[in-house]
Amino acid sequence: MINQDSIVALATPSGAGAIAIIRISGSDAITIGDSVFKSIKNKDLTKQKTHTLHLGHIVDDSKTLDEVLVSVFKGPNSYTGENTIEISCHGSTYIQQQIIQLLLRKGCRMADAGEFTLRAFLNGKLDLSQAEAVADLISSDNEASHQIAMQQMRGGFSNEIAKLREELLNFASLIELELDFAEEDVEFADRTQFHELLNRIEFVLKRLIDSFAVGNVIKNGIPVAIVGEPNVGKSTLLNALLNEERAIVSDIAGTTRDTIEDVLVIGGIGFRFIDTAGIRETKDVVESIGIKKTFEKIEQAQVVIFLFDGFKFQVSGSEYIVEIEKVKNKYPLKPILVVINKVDLLSENEIQTINEKLETLNLKLLKISAKEKIGVDELKNELLSFVNTGALRNNETIVTNTRHYDSLLKALDEIQKVKYGLETNLSSDLIALDIREALYQFGLITGQVSNDELLGNIFANFCIGK
Repeated sequence: MINQDSIVALATPSGAGAIAIIRISGSDAITIGDSVFKSIKNKDLTKQKTHTLHLGHIVDDSKTLDEVLVSVFKGPNSYTGENTIEISCHGSTYIQQQIIQLLLRKGCRMADAGEFTLRAFLNGKLDLSQAEAVADLISSDNEASHQIAMQQMRGGFSNEIAKLREELLNFASLIELELDFAEEDVEFADRTQFHELLNRIEFVLKRLIDSFAVGNVIKNGIPVAIVGEPNVGKSTLLNALLNEERAIVSDIAGTTRDTIEDVLVIGGIGFRFIDTAGIRETKDVVESIGIKKTFEKIEQAQVVIFLFDGFKFQVSGSEYIVEIEKVKNKYPLKPILVVINKVDLLSENEIQTINEKLETLNLKLLKISAKEKIGVDELKNELLSFVNTGALRNNETIVTNTRHYDSLLKALDEIQKVKYGLETNLSSDLIALDIREALYQFGLITGQVSNDELLGNIFANFCIGK
């Protein structure tokens, strides 16, 4: 499947900028680069050492297109494992297109999405899970997702899977050997050691599978719905959390008629805050649609902030408690934060009365003033507590990829079948079938087992030039 033709693409974002980088990879990459490059010191690129920089001009016949720096990387010591050059030119879109068109005329073709990384995988520079981590690294938008992508790109996840696969493969070989001597009724695989290995593999697989819940949250952000009656300060709270005037604030009930979303990074974790239309009885058709969307957002959110006006709560506290109970009973596993707003206008006795009314709910209560930004930091810390960041701090492997998660689930199912086979003295040929399937699922993760359709689906999501 490895194609030796030379491919070219813009490696930096499209559009004008100070500098743009054009990447070429393939067996003739350096030769093609040399044919359009005129060094200020008359250097021949094909004779230069790998990992060197050269100043000169890109020339189309007698026409000089730009002054550039050319980086030379000779295979196999390059990202793709092939001969590679990178042309750093000025960021004019005209210059970029002129140079790329010139290289196409000289024998390159435009790279497909992710083709540079695909070649790195096919040439053994990366395994498949590491290659996928490249895309995650590019799209990471907070510290936590960046940390996970870097760990996977360095091979933390694939090394753990490869070690398990190797140990299982060794026992699989012994089981297969027993099949060759089935008539002699001999056992080459120590069943006790094999059972211990299966227990260890099962433990690791369960840990990795459980980590997906955290990994998925870190990768995609945590949706947090801010709900409550109209005019209790939901939009003000959103603005205070984001530290900007993102939502419209007014004294008119029903100002927010649709959901407003924005993302805030707290402690390296992305939180997607959703300011919803207030929940109340209304004859306004547009506002009614907004309230319907509020309930939809509660369904989608992983955390719900139930916001109340401190003054109103003193008067109608029992009614509000009923509303909280409804949400709590409907979503028993969903974390709910009860937040009392405008506490800067309440006395200590009034706050104590509110505390006593809410004790029966057994929910976390926070007291803030969104307008004065009192208690906002405590709210952020409380939100962060809902994320298990222990795995991040301990640099444990965290699964974020749905394809990996699916293969881990299937591998675990096969391992449990093998365990059951051992415990019930199932014949070696049936146990061997389950072991092969488990090995297959492990191989799908790292790319030791792959096909063109799988690779096409994975790399189609990459950006051009990577």
